[in-house]
Amino acid sequence: MGLMTYRVSMLPPGRDHRHVLVWQFDEPVRALSSASVGGGFSTPAWLLNIGVPHDYSRIDLDEHATAIAAGRGLSGSGIAMFTAVDVTRVEHACFEGASVSATVGVTKPTWAADPEAGHGSWPGTINVVASVPVALEPAAMVQALLAMTEAKTQALLEAQVPGTGTASDAISLLCSTAGPAHRFGGVRSSWGHRLAMATHAAVLQGLVAHPGRAR
Repeated sequence: MGLMTYRVSMLPPGRDHRHVLVWQFDEPVRALSSASVGGGFSTPAWLLNIGVPHDYSRIDLDEHATAIAAGRGLSGSGIAMFTAVDVTRVEHACFEGASVSATVGVTKPTWAADPEAGHGSWPGTINVVASVPVALEPAAMVQALLAMTEAKTQALLEAQVPGTGTASDAISLLCSTAGPAHRFGGVRSSWGHRLAMATHAAVLQGLVAHPGRAR
């Protein structure tokens, strides 16, 4: 099993943001993220989950994230996710080595294949950050992200939320770069199963603790 160490801290609110969750990586990590800033495959030095006001309307997300990172003294490239949820209400869950942190808001849930939904996004994002202490092959990381998404949706359905998610949900998966890479990451693989279990638990905890709210 590889070694992956990181630090998580909380930044206070600033002029154009609320609290910010910060992950700083002490060793190289491999990431796959759906975030608008730093998304895709990467080797990030940091990750931000940025709380923003409900009327947030900036479209220069890269510049905003870079400014917050620089203010923290973070260098190199990173990943940034945004949410109107109060990130101090983050929920954590672990399952057999897989670790997940989730900020959960569902004020505007939507069905993925809703022909009446139209376009756009609204406050109420579910942001998920997951990590495993092993290396995963690129395809396995994609499979694991799908497993986590299915687990998130399962939690929403169990909580009777009328939707498969929100229009602005984001997921980031972090894995070690050390050791042999696991080939599979689907729901019945060892690490895909663990990530699904931890994701389901963290999202469900958030739904139970703050039902239907993005505070």
